[in-house]
Amino acid sequence: MGANQPIDGLPEKLLDLALKSGAEAAEVLQSSSQSHPVFFEANRLKQLDSSDAEGTALRLWVQGRPGLAVAYGDVDPEILVTKAIAISQLNPSESLDILAGSPEIYPDLGQPVGTDQLITWGEDLIDQIRSAYPEVLCEVDMECEVETTRILNSQGLDCSYSDTTLSGYVTAEWIRGDDFLSVGDGQTRRHNLDIATLADQVLQRLEWGQASATVASGRLPVIFTAKAADMLWSTLQSALSGKRVLERSSPWSNGLGQQMTSTAITLLQDPELGPFSCPFDDEGTPTQRLVFIDKGILTLFYCDRGVGGQLGGGSTGNGFRLSLGSYPTPALYNTLIQPGQRSLQELIAAIDHGILIDQILGGGAGISGDFSVNIDLGYLIQQGELVGRIKDTMLAGNVYAALKNNIEIGSDSDWNGSCCTPSVLVDSLSLTTT
Repeated sequence: MGANQPIDGLPEKLLDLALKSGAEAAEVLQSSSQSHPVFFEANRLKQLDSSDAEGTALRLWVQGRPGLAVAYGDVDPEILVTKAIAISQLNPSESLDILAGSPEIYPDLGQPVGTDQLITWGEDLIDQIRSAYPEVLCEVDMECEVETTRILNSQGLDCSYSDTTLSGYVTAEWIRGDDFLSVGDGQTRRHNLDIATLADQVLQRLEWGQASATVASGRLPVIFTAKAADMLWSTLQSALSGKRVLERSSPWSNGLGQQMTSTAITLLQDPELGPFSCPFDDEGTPTQRLVFIDKGILTLFYCDRGVGGQLGGGSTGNGFRLSLGSYPTPALYNTLIQPGQRSLQELIAAIDHGILIDQILGGGAGISGDFSVNIDLGYLIQQGELVGRIKDTMLAGNVYAALKNNIEIGSDSDWNGSCCTPSVLVDSLSLTTT
């Protein structure tokens, strides 16, 4: 279903009925998705699936009190409006702030592919891995998902678009006696998946993991691969939230215009890049390219309409809902870390004694920045070369301190969800072996 095909006439009915029932303003967010996942287990095709979902969220204000009600599938407009009005009576009054606008249909993004193509990609991926390592068992998930979003309100706003993403994820398990190695990687793209690149990433890690190595406890240089580096960037993204600034929970609340990280770091978002681009947020505000950290200097916090109004700068186009049943809140999308000059291999070659981390067990650092995590997949670096996989090792430190000191950003970037991350070399972190 394309963006030029509204889901149905339900949103207009809901707005009309809400206003006639006493609401001074109303907004409808409607979302539908169609997905066709393909699953492989133990190197064989296991399951084909199909999923179709449609949800409608009605938000209204009665005497300034907000009410939100959600329904899925077939919707009775009167029941949904009645429920939203009843919920509004339980909430305190707030300032009414919804975006005025006019109808606008944005171009469809992405191109769907059929189940046969997904199966072919999965089979090719498994064949490429097992041609080098026949004893490896692979699990593969391939999916094509089409999402259509439409938002309209009683102030004339009406915008919609359709978004198609392709994703492929593979786990390769290699059992050799008492040694168990599990390597996983994934890819999310538009139009086409690069199976050869995904296979090469898995094969590289299987090659690195053939030998074992030991490392002593202490402080060492650490390289995070693009996949593992997401732990670092998630903390910075939380610190950039305008909502956390209002709550005074961000350690950067008073940091605008100041050098908060190494000059190697530039963090931005771009709605037109990546597999999850979107032309507007869940409040209908147009999205835009924004730089939040410019060569280490904090330049901007991201906000929705409510938070932006309280901070005085307005919305940055970052008002998103965690689910249809939640209110808009500041959130990032299509985040990019500006890549550096040297490749991952060149970063490795520059280390005399350190480690490379590719997979981490644990919840990450959180807003405090402190972390202590188990290394699920890591390798010892000696004199510029990977010499073997390390086990039973923990990594600890603080994200803010690590990224403010001497670091280097790699030239290799890859999408991990909606964040495009390069590899990162951190000068010194604490390792503990058990």
